[in-house]
Amino acid sequence: MIKEKPLETFVGAYSNTSIFRTIAFIGDSLSSGEFETVDANGEHGYHDLYAYSWGQYIARKNGLVAYNFSRGGMTAKWYLDNFAGENGFWDKEKACQAYVIALGVNDICNRNRTIGKAEDITKTDFPEERPFISHYAEIIRKYKEISPDAKFFFVTFPNEGNRKDKAKAEGVRDALYALAEHFENSYVIDLYKYGPIYDEEFREKYFLHGHMNPMGYIFTANLIDSYIDYIIRTNPKDFANVGFIGTDIKYK
Repeated sequence: MIKEKPLETFVGAYSNTSIFRTIAFIGDSLSSGEFETVDANGEHGYHDLYAYSWGQYIARKNGLVAYNFSRGGMTAKWYLDNFAGENGFWDKEKACQAYVIALGVNDICNRNRTIGKAEDITKTDFPEERPFISHYAEIIRKYKEISPDAKFFFVTFPNEGNRKDKAKAEGVRDALYALAEHFENSYVIDLYKYGPIYDEEFREKYFLHGHMNPMGYIFTANLIDSYIDYIIRTNPKDFANVGFIGTDIKYK
């Protein structure tokens, strides 16, 4: 019997993602439904329209509550050091049953920060700049403090073929698998391995300048929703008690 691979099946109607009543989507512009404009002078504008984000498409489809803990240009460092605290995203009142984290492009590709290694997940002292994997790990730890049994899904970079940042995309992917191995209730949404290649034909269909168009965000919602559905279907025991997350009910 051939084992099903992620994204072999695109789910329709309700997916197993709907077992979560609350999900937070932590990320940058692509998590924020950002559209890019170019004016008559060639100046680019960037606009976060959260209703178009793939997280909100997933929420509307599955009848759940989704929070956009995201903003264009977001980095793991900015999120941890300032953004989350300033916006109350660590507040117990905003604790969720699941967290989908899609960070790294601005850290690694746009700001050239160090990815770090698996051993950096537990380190607290660094002689130079704190690496990306350490910032990411601390974000997870802080959310585990307010929602100890929440499920976490870490989104890799997509596969852009022969892009110049291929080594960085693969390095971040390795870091996310190391984080999922270290933290309980954590899973990787591996778009790099199992998702489509973001080649020229793909971009013609789903991009508007350097960011996605409305169809691109719907397509991404289908990818993420179907991948979470796959993870749940293939690990049913891990998710049997999801209904108790965030309640005072004691369970085993």
